Amino acid sequence: MDTTFDDLFSGRCILVNGPVIVGAGPSGLSVGAGLKQEGVPFVILERASCIASLWQNWTYDRLELHLPKQFCDLPYHPFPENFPEYPTKHQFVDYLESYVKKFDINPRFNESVQSAKFDETCDLWRVKTLRDDDSTLEYICRWLVVATGENAEKVVPEFEGLQEFGGSVLHACDYKTGIEVSLDLCHHNALPLMVVRSSVHILPREIFGKSTFELSVKLTTWLPIWVVDKTLLVAARLILGNVEKYGLKRPSTGPLQLKNTQGKTPVLDIGAFKQIRSR
Repeated sequence: MDTTFDDLFSGRCILVNGPVIVGAGPSGLSVGAGLKQEGVPFVILERASCIASLWQNWTYDRLELHLPKQFCDLPYHPFPENFPEYPTKHQFVDYLESYVKKFDINPRFNESVQSAKFDETCDLWRVKTLRDDDSTLEYICRWLVVATGENAEKVVPEFEGLQEFGGSVLHACDYKTGIEVSLDLCHHNALPLMVVRSSVHILPREIFGKSTFELSVKLTTWLPIWVVDKTLLVAARLILGNVEKYGLKRPSTGPLQLKNTQGKTPVLDIGAFKQIRSR
């Protein structure tokens, strides 16, 4: 191990008698709360200046949870009873702030992880970070928890001529999901054109008054995934109609199976498809 005693005594190297958690979003905070309950010390590293930075800095004001609150609360701390079934963005952020306060979780903000390597000579992880003041630190720990989320980094496709384009280019990461960008534009009397690169599953957020997610969870406890997928697609056809008629081709693999095998989440429609059909 390259760490020297000078590094240890200068504070450039920190020994953590427990896990290092990367990310102060809902998942990272949940792990921290669980460790607190068991009396296990830990450190949470967060590259932004706040908890749940994706929710606080990169989401739109109209956003609300697409799943019922009972499926989204964190361990040991349910949502307040007066919250609606689908809490708003601001309610969810307030809930997370109360979670941090309740469990006395203190992330180390403005520290971006540059590398994490397992040192086989000592069976420890070495996690190097870069702080806002350009100083570096190294954390040495036995366990590493990566809780950075599946939407932490944006994917930018290559378009011919993009470098020469004189206008502004907005990525959905800097605003919201593509389909909801279009929905907001419709609400402001614009006529957006949406380009979909690959096939996609669009499902109604609710099926006959029940959350699609809740219904899926219940059905999968009794039925094989392929049967549940067929059921969801039949219900979606009854409620939304034939989405392929409007250029939205469905994948050959069912929505739950696709999520399990490729990590592609189906779109839960909250009104965009109605606008598509009306054009």
